[in-house]
Amino acid sequence: MKKKLITSLCLLLTITTIVTGCGKKAELDDNKTAVSLDGIKITATDYYNELKNSNISKLVDMIDHQLFDKKYKSTDEEDKAVKEQISQLKENYKDNEDMFLSAIQQYFGVNSEDELEEMLRLEYKRNEAVEDYIKDNLTDDEINDYYKNNIIGDIKASHILITPDVDSDASEDEKAKAEKKAKQQAEKIIKKLENGEDFAELAKKYSDDKATAKDGGNLGYFNTDDMDENFMDAVKKLKNNEYTKEPVKTQYGYHIILKVDQKEKAKLKDVKDEIKTTLANNKLDNDATLHYQTLIDIRKENNIKWNDDELEEQYNDLMNQLINNVANNNTNTTN
Repeated sequence: MKKKLITSLCLLLTITTIVTGCGKKAELDDNKTAVSLDGIKITATDYYNELKNSNISKLVDMIDHQLFDKKYKSTDEEDKAVKEQISQLKENYKDNEDMFLSAIQQYFGVNSEDELEEMLRLEYKRNEAVEDYIKDNLTDDEINDYYKNNIIGDIKASHILITPDVDSDASEDEKAKAEKKAKQQAEKIIKKLENGEDFAELAKKYSDDKATAKDGGNLGYFNTDDMDENFMDAVKKLKNNEYTKEPVKTQYGYHIILKVDQKEKAKLKDVKDEIKTTLANNKLDNDATLHYQTLIDIRKENNIKWNDDELEEQYNDLMNQLINNVANNNTNTTN
């Protein structure tokens, strides 16, 4: 989620809405002069109206600073993430400070590196708040279903890997032939296993995974996030001391997998926080608009009240534009 820091900022800062209307207005004193020259005065009300009609996003930042700065204190992790974001931006301009400053002013609406850092820190805290809110609103059914279907005990397995012998610039026909040859070789090794030959000895002789071949293909213990999805799907179906009867294809080639052992899976109470984090991130990945919708909900739950109808309308317009922008951007990306 935090890797989207700059993207969401770009969407927020490139939108400006100008709305006029009537209704409730925040009370300011027209008799209070903000600045004057040669008999001309600009009142505090004049200045307020100009600001509110051109910079609603700044007001949203002020609101969120009040909501999140005290709750989410800066941490070493935040410091590291923000510094890395700034370094990546600077890298694009090869230490040209003027170009860097011009770029952040154009794309982020800030005039200095300090202002950029403040903005990135706020977005980091927003991300933390969004994730926490989603986690707090997960149902027991969602958590229990994920635990039942996705949490497994660590698995120990060995494998024999046969990789297609083909150059990266090979033609499609050459790649297909190499794939076919690799699969056929894996099938021959399975035949040898069926004839009683030793898995470890076959791994030492045939496996293209040289790091494990010398140890009989031993992969040690691993879990879901450690392996290719196809590999995990295959090994989960095996009983202990059972091997795959068909080659398992992954991005690395064709595997013959021997399941050696599987531990009991962790108790729900011990992995509940991990599950909630995973489910929250999955929801955010699957719904591009959820980040902004959640921030809207957080502000509502903190009893946001508008004493100026024009500001409220601009705020609603801004939120709608942000949601529509990320939805459209996600649609274009997936097409």
